[in-house]
Amino acid sequence: MQVKKLFFFLLLLPLFSGCRVDPSPIPHVNVDFYVYPNDAMYYRLNTYGGYEYFTGGVNGIIVYRLDEWTFLAYDRACPFDFEEHESWLFVAPDGLRMVDSLCGSTYNILDGSVLTGPSKWPARRYNTRYDGMRLRVYS
Repeated sequence: MQVKKLFFFLLLLPLFSGCRVDPSPIPHVNVDFYVYPNDAMYYRLNTYGGYEYFTGGVNGIIVYRLDEWTFLAYDRACPFDFEEHESWLFVAPDGLRMVDSLCGSTYNILDGSVLTGPSKWPARRYNTRYDGMRLRVYS
């Protein structure tokens, strides 16, 4: 009887372990850099809905300003075809979507979710922290 209880407990243990599985096929890359959005060099980040492209991550990083205090950062690698050299996410002219240059998948810029295309995974998102002067982008 004790063996059955132990076996049952061991089967349920992974459910309560708190481990988060990363569904994205994009490899995890350490990212940690600072940006000063008020600097004239990053003038597009001075307005809501503005964005800039940065180096880092797997294929570069898109930083998007949602509002006064909120910035979003995504890897420019498309989860569907990130190993292809011609594959890059770029911000669509409407400023609300990210589009893959190769497979055509589109992603919501507010949360990275897939809108259309063959991709099944959301865009890889990085953490951001803004103190009013300096923006940190990190993994």
